[in-house]
Amino acid sequence: MNEDISRYKDIINLPHHISKRHPRLSMEKRAAQFSPFAALTGYEEATDETSRLTDEKIELSEEDMEELNRKLQNLQGEAVITYFVKDERKSGGSYVTIKGEVRRIDDYEKAIVMRDGSKIFVDDILDIES
Repeated sequence: MNEDISRYKDIINLPHHISKRHPRLSMEKRAAQFSPFAALTGYEEATDETSRLTDEKIELSEEDMEELNRKLQNLQGEAVITYFVKDERKSGGSYVTIKGEVRRIDDYEKAIVMRDGSKIFVDDILDIES
């Protein structure tokens, strides 16, 4: 250790150098030099997307399908509908429950048209409560 100190004895007690050309950085700017940065742009978003869980669509039994068809025949006015929404980015999706007023049932598209104009396809419906 003494060897190290003796090598710098000619400059060890000199005052700290202050540049005349470059102004001293503020504490915020000095700290910013050491802040983390994203070495791989988009990596965090990609890992978040991969770890995001989706549900598989539930296939209804014959009995459940008959029950759902009976509910569809009696459907009018306000209803609470649980249905499957396919995920746009990966396989699977999620189940959504909405409450709204049914405008009509479109037999051609096999969909329920809600008062707000949204369509819920019958094949995606899990349950209906009216």
